[in-house]
Amino acid sequence: MILLEIPWPAKEVWPNYRQSHHWRSYEGPVKAQRELGKAVAERCHPTQADYEALAGLDKIAFNVEFYPPDRRHRDDDGMVGAIKSARDGIADGLNVNDRRFQATYRFMEPEKPGRVVIRIGKTVSTKEEGNENEQRCEHCGRGTAPTY
Repeated sequence: MILLEIPWPAKEVWPNYRQSHHWRSYEGPVKAQRELGKAVAERCHPTQADYEALAGLDKIAFNVEFYPPDRRHRDDDGMVGAIKSARDGIADGLNVNDRRFQATYRFMEPEKPGRVVIRIGKTVSTKEEGNENEQRCEHCGRGTAPTY
């Protein structure tokens, strides 16, 4: 399993913002989020063996947990839309087509400053601790480096 963590999405990448603003106002943040997703995926998923393991899967489990920064009401489809560019970047970093992702979404209790945790692999586990095969990711330090 690969565990990635990205910061809470900027307001400019949320679908409701994009709907009511000129495209140039959100072009930069969308591109930056995609590049961040790619960089995080590349740092946490570095080996050729890991790429080959993902290449052998028809569908790739893509479990997303949203930890908002506050208790403001947000709709679930807005949160999913807000990470679209990060999801594209993660697919770029893993060298896979994102249509192979079989996504599930969980909406967690708020945590400052807000974050999005993404678990990728053959099976999806919600346990962060206790798996003897897990290793700490060099990039984020919280999650795990890929193990198969």
